[in-house]
Amino acid sequence: MDPVSLGVIAFFIVINIAAFLIMFFDKLSSRKAGAERISEGLLFFMATVFGSIGVYAGMFAFRHKTRKWYFIIGIPVLILQNCAFLYVFYGFLAEGAF
Repeated sequence: MDPVSLGVIAFFIVINIAAFLIMFFDKLSSRKAGAERISEGLLFFMATVFGSIGVYAGMFAFRHKTRKWYFIIGIPVLILQNCAFLYVFYGFLAEGAF
């Protein structure tokens, strides 16, 4: 496997673990009165930059943000967007465009 592919896979794994942990820490913060919370914008940002699977897994593992319609609809849409980008990216790699 070439170094670019390994780098992309490593980045994908790290960002999804980070997104999953951010969902966990936000869930812990939501139980404490007056605790500083992680913004929903940051959660969507993490999902946009290829952490959508981690956010989605965190939603259901911790039962967090599962009542918000924009998370229920938005995160799966971002999963599709992430997959489409990776498909196009690897298509360019296969053609030798880089």
